[in-house]
Amino acid sequence: MTLPLNEMLRIHRRPAIESGTLVLAFSGWMDGGDVSTGTVERLVDLLGADEIAEIDPEPFYIHNIPGPMEVATVFRPPVEISGGLFQNIEMPKNRFFAYEEANLLFFVGKEPNMHWRDFGKCIFHLARELDIERILFVGSFGGAVPHTREPRLFVTCTDVGSLEEMKPYGVRPSEYEGPGSFTSYLMANAASAGVEMISLVAEIPGYLQGANPLCIAAVTRRLAKILRISLESDALRTAGTEWELQVSSIVEQDEELAEEVRRLEEQYDNELIQTDSGESTS
Repeated sequence: MTLPLNEMLRIHRRPAIESGTLVLAFSGWMDGGDVSTGTVERLVDLLGADEIAEIDPEPFYIHNIPGPMEVATVFRPPVEISGGLFQNIEMPKNRFFAYEEANLLFFVGKEPNMHWRDFGKCIFHLARELDIERILFVGSFGGAVPHTREPRLFVTCTDVGSLEEMKPYGVRPSEYEGPGSFTSYLMANAASAGVEMISLVAEIPGYLQGANPLCIAAVTRRLAKILRISLESDALRTAGTEWELQVSSIVEQDEELAEEVRRLEEQYDNELIQTDSGESTS
């Protein structure tokens, strides 16, 4: 049963935003290496953005699904028990943050399992209420990029003007057919909601598992340029550099993996040279 909008969307404070941008991150689909959520959480932290609203998780998630344990584990909320005492259960959170100095809103949440239309209503309603003109999603997927190189960034837009605007930032137009995400649903309905929408998806190393601090830092820097905000560069580099050294050390101990990484590096560099050459002669 659909809840009233004011029960699904709880607005704690209405920031002063003018012609703003809402930056979205979702855990789950298209959050490889935690780059989607990690990038936006990093921006929220570095900018000191304040929480201003939330979407009630209760109508939108499945917590118990029949099937083998490896499938059910994906849906069940994590709990913490220590020394026989129950400590915590981590239910999904969907939170909005505001950085008024740059007319920015940020959203960090979990992609809804159900009721996409209602979840979308919450996002579009807040966008209308707070004078948001553009929604920008940040995502990621595992591909053929080595961990020693910058992630490639692919763009999808709902209008030609936004696509042209993104070209100077070194992004590539997306080509894709396959399963869609909740952000695909948002893009399909953005125009009728009166907003432009851009999806920026980073291609990161597919051979690594877990959080990828180097790619999070790289995408954060690129996104800061697009949003025209200044960040302290040292805070972005430290964790990523340490992580890269650790990964490189592990890779070199696996001869087969090391050879694969060298192949990916050569492929990446050759493609970059060809791209630069094509741009210089056009």
